Amino acid sequence: MIPVCEPLITARDIELVNDALSSGWISSAGKYLDLFEERWAAYCGMPHGIAVSNGSTALDIAVDLLGLEAGDEVILPAFTIISPAQSVVRAGGVPVLVDSDPDSRQMDVAQVERRITPRTRAILVVHIYGHPADMDPIMALAEKHGLTVIEDAAEVHGAEYKGRRCGGIGHIGTFSFYANKLVTTGEGGMVLVKSREHAERARSLRNLCFQPGRRFLHESLGYNYRMTNVQAAMGVGQVERIGETVARKREIAHAYDAAFAGLPSIMLPIEMPWAKSVYWVYGLVLGDDRTTGTVEIMSRLRDLGVETRPFFLGMHEQPVFQRMGLFRNESYPVAERLARGGFYIPNGLSLTAEQQRTVISSVREVLG
Repeated sequence: MIPVCEPLITARDIELVNDALSSGWISSAGKYLDLFEERWAAYCGMPHGIAVSNGSTALDIAVDLLGLEAGDEVILPAFTIISPAQSVVRAGGVPVLVDSDPDSRQMDVAQVERRITPRTRAILVVHIYGHPADMDPIMALAEKHGLTVIEDAAEVHGAEYKGRRCGGIGHIGTFSFYANKLVTTGEGGMVLVKSREHAERARSLRNLCFQPGRRFLHESLGYNYRMTNVQAAMGVGQVERIGETVARKREIAHAYDAAFAGLPSIMLPIEMPWAKSVYWVYGLVLGDDRTTGTVEIMSRLRDLGVETRPFFLGMHEQPVFQRMGLFRNESYPVAERLARGGFYIPNGLSLTAEQQRTVISSVREVLG
């Protein structure tokens, strides 16, 4: 079976991890945590980085920094993984959804202003599947209405919007370093912030809000969302070669583009003129006129030894939110079409040329 994604762990990564282990600093302090935070924040163009346990906990902290009160609203795309909406709900806020642009698959910026109300506190941008969202109009809306912009950049390590790296454009950025990401620490995440005040607050929230002068005295409730020095050591090695990683992901994607050009009733990923995509996943979307459904096509590819994954299901169709009374009678046609017609194919950094040829021939066979 050709996997959708396997992490690429190099001798350099292992060397740095072994050094962390040998130092005895294996928990949530050590030189590699500082290095990883500094280097990733600098790469993204942000002054402060706070390493955490995963991308979802990074979102928890980012939303916590908003200081939401019950009923405060945060605008985000319907088409996303559940983590952003989950963080808003758990903070006592109300997620307000917008549909996706059918070409870029990113949140439809034209719909955002119509969803702003007196209760809106933030716009939570989720860069989907390695491609940036259209950030300039979002930042203009935020300035006009006095809103905070959080970038969920979990899927866009190294992606650029008009020459600026994603995760460093909004007021707060969040990342995941899960095993299938362009930079991985196995599990792990990071919050990037512009202000020193936010950085100090995020570091406190990450570490149970211990007080600097008296460790077990608590003025606020925090989380145990710490990253380990061992994980950070791997991250340092991964950041060292991020340029090569981005180039390799784009090389794989362009080979697929050339191989699948002209296939009937299938939409390939599009790179917008203002974007540099890193193709975290390579996603195909079936046309509405296809008689063979996504589930059957994925099953046939599996029989040919090619692993696939379905696209996200829209937040308005998640049973857990429906039971909470959220998104009643709401419909987001583009998100629904992506969810029903979309799947992605192997494009991990460990994918060999021979494996990619097998994937290409299998997809062409199944899709005709």
